[in-house]
Amino acid sequence: MQDRIDNPGRTRWRRFAAMMVPATAAVGAILFGMQSGAIAADVTVSGQTFKIAADRLEGDGFKQYGGIVKEKNGRTHPVALSEIDSAKLYKLCQSVRADLPGLPVVLTINAGDDDPATARDLLIAMDTLEGNATFSNIKIGRDATDLNPSARAGSFGQNSEKVNITGLRQVSRYTTAATFNLTGLRLKVNVGEDAKGKECF
Repeated sequence: MQDRIDNPGRTRWRRFAAMMVPATAAVGAILFGMQSGAIAADVTVSGQTFKIAADRLEGDGFKQYGGIVKEKNGRTHPVALSEIDSAKLYKLCQSVRADLPGLPVVLTINAGDDDPATARDLLIAMDTLEGNATFSNIKIGRDATDLNPSARAGSFGQNSEKVNITGLRQVSRYTTAATFNLTGLRLKVNVGEDAKGKECF
């Protein structure tokens, strides 16, 4: 199954996101919370998003369902949670804005230019996702508890044996992995004029 996600076709993913990530007022009724265990209850996020891009992501064991992440001040954010048992990311880019008063700052991390970056037991809590995606043996509309026993019964989930996404662009709030190997790692703090245009997208 292939779902293109380009400028004319973003509507399909936006509609999907609308199903996966309803308004905050409905979170308690439709999504499961951090106390359910998909994200540890003692994990709090900064509230700041970061960008991830890759020329290509190849993953085995893909699962997706809804959830929330929580800031220290108690504010919650509905997210789409994606689990991938093992992943390869080609030409990986990660960026986050860390502006100081009157001074633009962008932190960038690049890896996987020659050999791909690899991750095991990858979990991503994201706001948005764009790219061209191909899923192998996908099952859409499953009860999320069949994918993660700690999910809320009756909530929406989907899974596939494999996923391949080219032109990956996502805005995330939290990422964790059992292992994350960044081959050819390059980290840079871009300040002032050097920060212009340095975000991944």
